[in-house]
Amino acid sequence: MQVLSKQIAGMLQQSSWIRRMFEAGIERKKIYGAENVFDFSLGNPDLPPPAAVGTALREIADSLGQPSALGYMPNGGYPQVRAALARELGREQECELAAEQVIVTCGAAGALNAFFRAVLEPGDEVVCPAPYFVEYGSYVGNFGGVLKPAPARELTFDLDLAALAAAIGPRTRAVIVNSPNNPSGAVYAAGELAELAALLAKRSQANGRPIFLVSDEPYRFLTYDDAVVPPILPLYPYTVVAGSFSKNLGLAGERVGYLAASPAMPDLAAFMAGVTMTNRILGFVNAPAIGQRILLAALGSGVDVSVYARRRDAMARVLTAAGIEFSLPKGAFYFFPKAPAGLDDKVFVDLLLAENVLGVPGSGFGYPGYFRLAFCTDQDTIERSAPAFARAAAAARA
Repeated sequence: MQVLSKQIAGMLQQSSWIRRMFEAGIERKKIYGAENVFDFSLGNPDLPPPAAVGTALREIADSLGQPSALGYMPNGGYPQVRAALARELGREQECELAAEQVIVTCGAAGALNAFFRAVLEPGDEVVCPAPYFVEYGSYVGNFGGVLKPAPARELTFDLDLAALAAAIGPRTRAVIVNSPNNPSGAVYAAGELAELAALLAKRSQANGRPIFLVSDEPYRFLTYDDAVVPPILPLYPYTVVAGSFSKNLGLAGERVGYLAASPAMPDLAAFMAGVTMTNRILGFVNAPAIGQRILLAALGSGVDVSVYARRRDAMARVLTAAGIEFSLPKGAFYFFPKAPAGLDDKVFVDLLLAENVLGVPGSGFGYPGYFRLAFCTDQDTIERSAPAFARAAAAARA
């Protein structure tokens, strides 16, 4: 007897390559010892939260004698948190935001799901550049939508505006971009985003309904070599920004994020009311009270990003020594190198696995021929992996 829907049963069979490799790593660590397995599979930030988080937690603990200290609040979040977020996001996005234009969500994932629930009709399409975060297809499919990837440019992963234009059609409801990008580390340039916004304005007019521009920005804080993540809200009235504090405050398990809308959006109040309602009816109800209170106290703080910069440089040295071609990431904590010798990415990931190196095939991110490495692990692990990468690359060329 069938206990699962056909859709979920099919998704389980395909499974996430990230989780699959992570679980393979657990088994290998049992066999070979954790110190002999080089796990670059999961983008799980390992840096401790900044001191402001600990201070906030102690203050929260001291306040628990107050009535409803951790009780319900408005579905969009504590008003004082929304106001503080509006000020911070307004600074980042170079536009004036009011608290009513921001809602607090259960991570960026909660923000995106609430948004798609609010705007998608069954059969609507959401276009995104590939490579893309693996869960986008599920977030869109949850509400009857279809994800349509458009490949970015080879190796650099800059936006290919012609490919995006070809993917946008009469059923397109949104285009989602992720910069700095997971898995490639690309940071999209201001000129590229402006061209995309102009394209969406033209196509929205032709389609007779707006095409939203969605910017997923959990890695905005993490760039290298003076790279800048351009503000996107001022580019186009139907723009929304989603983000989280999983990485920059080390709060991945606390699930606190946000959705902010362009103040120039027509019918903005109705849009925010709709997303606030979907935030509730999807079962999130509201973002965690503790996480929101931490955020209010720690906003503006962050982890030590110089640690990630040193790890990036170490991983670049390892890949260069192994003769593996890559583009140096401009942001986030991922490399997305090319599989050596034109090898199938899944085959090369298996060669890495034979050397106890855990990576993720690019096919899982909609971009075959490449593979992802998450360097949010200690530098010693990265440096000790060099011989294993060299042996796997040599086997690929052989």
